[in-house]
Amino acid sequence: MDSRAARVTPASAPSPIAASVPATRPAGASPAAAALSRDQLLEIYYYLKLTRTLEERLVALYRQTKVIGGLFRSLGQEGESVASAYALERGRNKDILSPLIRNLGSLLVMGAQPIEILRQYMAKAESPTRGRELNVHFNDLEKGYLGQISHLGDMIPVMAGIALTFKMRREPRVGLVYIGDGGTSTGTFHEGLNFAAVQRLPLVVIGEYNHWAYSTPPEKQFAVKDLADKAKGYGVPAVTIDGNDVFAVYEATKSAVERARRGKGVQFIEVKTYRRKGHAEHDDQHYVAKEDLNRWASENDPVDRYVQRLLAADLVGDGDLKAIDERVRVEVDQATDACVDEPLPDADTALPGVYVEPAAADKLWFKTI
Repeated sequence: MDSRAARVTPASAPSPIAASVPATRPAGASPAAAALSRDQLLEIYYYLKLTRTLEERLVALYRQTKVIGGLFRSLGQEGESVASAYALERGRNKDILSPLIRNLGSLLVMGAQPIEILRQYMAKAESPTRGRELNVHFNDLEKGYLGQISHLGDMIPVMAGIALTFKMRREPRVGLVYIGDGGTSTGTFHEGLNFAAVQRLPLVVIGEYNHWAYSTPPEKQFAVKDLADKAKGYGVPAVTIDGNDVFAVYEATKSAVERARRGKGVQFIEVKTYRRKGHAEHDDQHYVAKEDLNRWASENDPVDRYVQRLLAADLVGDGDLKAIDERVRVEVDQATDACVDEPLPDADTALPGVYVEPAAADKLWFKTI
């Protein structure tokens, strides 16, 4: 895909929707829409709605002090997470992705269950990490997701290493990894991307230009206009697309994944989007202009835009979407009811699987050292 053709109007433009959907083309008539079946279009909507609804439930639990640690929302970014993950081959021992704290949608697409996410955020004894970790820091390599070590660039070299194993074993598998605009300012991002480029690894890197690295705007951390320019410096093909256009993200990622699978090496996809919540729920966003948040919410919400495209092109019916809304509501309610009152891990279970075997140690074992 040519980077000039893929470029979108800067996010500061007054009408992001008009910039990404030309008036001369019927809504929903993109190549990506044509390549997706009706069932697939509805499945994508299901994951978009599930992501947003599950996060809204987590906010309610956070305010009830049931969530332990921070809560990181992807409000306004769900489209790029779901669409990019949906372009991968899913299933046992297929492609692998590594999400960041705002890529819950990608985890759900790969097969993570709402009850696992809820348990993990509440540090329940039956959570995937048995209460040892929080939020999206957990793995299921068979399903195809690897929890992050850190969101500050560290997963680029880690996923480059995993992609290297695919190449060495001649497995037709692809790795996908996300990085935020702030994370592209770290050394590990550059080292990992350069290694992936030199080794021609089957890796796709999604760069999320969401306008904020915690509270730091882009103009105070790098001089380039687009994150894609950083990747091009290492000889990596890079495109810049509208991250709130689900079809555009799916199409670009599908192309990059297929290219990687053919042995053509790493590709970088920059998605222009906007973080509509603070860094975490404790962050009040006092540094963000309210009119910017209101404009992105009213004019450029990825879920709303996706629905408008589907309905305008008569690809699905309004009743289909309402049925999914109800299905999601029931699933999230049932998952919450099933785990909200589960116990936290017993203190005696803190050591096993972390430090040494045997599986348990005598109480006050440290006094004998």
